[in-house]
Amino acid sequence: MRFLNPAVAAALLGPCMALGISSAASAASTLVAVAANFTDAATKIAAAFAEATDHEAVLSFGATGQFYTQIAQEAPFEVFLAADDERPALAVEEGYGVEGSVFTYAIGQLVLFSAEPGKVTGPETLASGDFRQIAIANPETAPYGAAAVKTMTALGIYDSLKPKFVQGQNIGQAYQFVETGNAEIGFVALGQIAQSDAGSRWVVPQELYEPVRQDAVLLKKGSQNPAAIAFLDFLKGDKAAAIIKEYGYALDR
Repeated sequence: MRFLNPAVAAALLGPCMALGISSAASAASTLVAVAANFTDAATKIAAAFAEATDHEAVLSFGATGQFYTQIAQEAPFEVFLAADDERPALAVEEGYGVEGSVFTYAIGQLVLFSAEPGKVTGPETLASGDFRQIAIANPETAPYGAAAVKTMTALGIYDSLKPKFVQGQNIGQAYQFVETGNAEIGFVALGQIAQSDAGSRWVVPQELYEPVRQDAVLLKKGSQNPAAIAFLDFLKGDKAAAIIKEYGYALDR
């Protein structure tokens, strides 16, 4: 298993890109664009995939919206694990994805989190405004950021809290802001903190935001790559399901 910077992946265009894909296919590897919130789970799944098959998943992590822009600009990704169900469907509609390959691999949960024990107790933490900064992911490109905005809007506190926003490019960066203390509290994905009891948290009720259905799609650049097809098949299996649940996600099964 290897990791690939999104900017590096997006730069592999034209004839060089075609050569890279051919080489990857012959080496039984596939380039996978993964939503930042799914970093830890995807890393463990990719390791299990490598053990169970002769293939390798080369993972790149980032914001779903940014990945889609790169895919539309001919980035060499072969599999797309989004943090929403909108972009994978759009990929098929706009000719980048393989028809019939879209499925929900995880359903995410939004959490208000603080690295400080006792800081977050529930919605009253938001209502009190007793913090200098609150981290959220960019709601334009990151579905968890959009879910955070909907939550605060539903609670009637969005306008009052907006001046305190510290915005990350993706949910991974938003989490880093909170983990390092640069923001006292922040909205993150449950999957990012499910393996630790540190800090304090409030799992946001699902009725305050639309469910974060995370869909996967086989991109046309990977339609002839057995490693790409095998990775998505593995993602649907029991081993991957156990890991997905381990990291705090629900399954659509």
